[in-house]
Amino acid sequence: MWRLVPPKLGRLSRSLKLAALGSLLVLMVLHSPSLLASWQRNELADRRFLQLNKCPACFGTSWCRRFLNGQVVFEAWGRLRLLDFLNVKNVYFAQYGEPREGGRRRVVLKRLGSQRELAQLDQSICKRATGRPRCDLLQAMPRTEFARLNGDVRLLTPEAVEGWSDLVHCPSQRLLDRLVRRYAETKDSGSFLLRNLKDSERMQLLLTLAFNPEPLVLQSFPSDEGWPFAKYLGACGRMVAVSYVGEELWSYFNAPWEKRVDLAWQLMEIAEQLTNNDFEFALYLLDVSFDNFAVGPRDGKVIIVDAENVLVADKRLIRQNKPENWDVWYESKFDDCDKEACLSFSKEILCARATVDHNYYAVCQNLLSRHATWRGTSGGLLHDPPSEIAKDGRLEALLDECANPKKRYGRFQAAKELREYLAQLSNNVR
Repeated sequence: MWRLVPPKLGRLSRSLKLAALGSLLVLMVLHSPSLLASWQRNELADRRFLQLNKCPACFGTSWCRRFLNGQVVFEAWGRLRLLDFLNVKNVYFAQYGEPREGGRRRVVLKRLGSQRELAQLDQSICKRATGRPRCDLLQAMPRTEFARLNGDVRLLTPEAVEGWSDLVHCPSQRLLDRLVRRYAETKDSGSFLLRNLKDSERMQLLLTLAFNPEPLVLQSFPSDEGWPFAKYLGACGRMVAVSYVGEELWSYFNAPWEKRVDLAWQLMEIAEQLTNNDFEFALYLLDVSFDNFAVGPRDGKVIIVDAENVLVADKRLIRQNKPENWDVWYESKFDDCDKEACLSFSKEILCARATVDHNYYAVCQNLLSRHATWRGTSGGLLHDPPSEIAKDGRLEALLDECANPKKRYGRFQAAKELREYLAQLSNNVR
């Protein structure tokens, strides 16, 4: 089915934030003793704050030693719990240090959902297990579908988890074996056999897969192997740690032209890599906005920092099973909607075609072309080109054809030419 995807909930307007900040000043005065206490206390060493008590209804425990030993601390304002009502996405910045290494490095902490979404998760677990909205999660988890693979079950199979999230909308056995083999929240990682995991680890894996599979995307397609995602570090309870990449792409919207051209070239290279790679997995980005990418301050490398909505299609399986029209090139339909960062797509078609232009469409429409709108701006990352480039007209024509093609299969050719042209402009010719 066709799906028009608006931006995620939680993107508050600046005016709303300013009003909230005014209210916050009043609250800070009224709660000054507790304010001081929260500033002095390292809550990241608190088991209840990490929600470690909710395991196995959590995301893992591999980083618990680091958290509980006080090696991870919030940065400045992150220590103030009064600010949490502004932090809808539950994303924090922190400093992490190993005693033997000396010094600290910045990391990003995520709860993988809003407070409301996490509360709904708890209620759904309890209702399925007990019929009541509240319960002991430790006792409830073994009575839910997250425990269906406990015991002497050999493999995680497509029939067990298909459709649970975008990552496994149409999973192949090859993909699931990869997820299990690279699962980082177990000491025995490296085997695709599910029975090598403890029951608690299996439940954590399945819950993560269903609630927010971002950690599994980062683990299965790691940055160490050249994939354009942030590095997964570990988890403790319902707090996941990933590497800090840099400022979000949005902060470069008005950067010098040469910088923006380089970033645009990288974005098109990411679209190509995720679409066509030696592993024959197509990773389709279903949520593309300026907030979901970041840029390294030293190497200037563009990295995906929000991988919750990534659909993985196994091209090898598509070619093997040959579903209807599997070898017909699929062109995504342009939809000039009145909302920011929206995309039109069919998951069923993404899962059933070997050649798809979705990633080119998403990057061109939502980030690069004149159709891209974000935070009240328009024109895309490549707005206001130098006069000689604007006069030549080639860049604008390629961007328009990539976002909204006029010719049959025009986007495929335009994307190829756009990558080459941007490489030429940015001196990234290989």
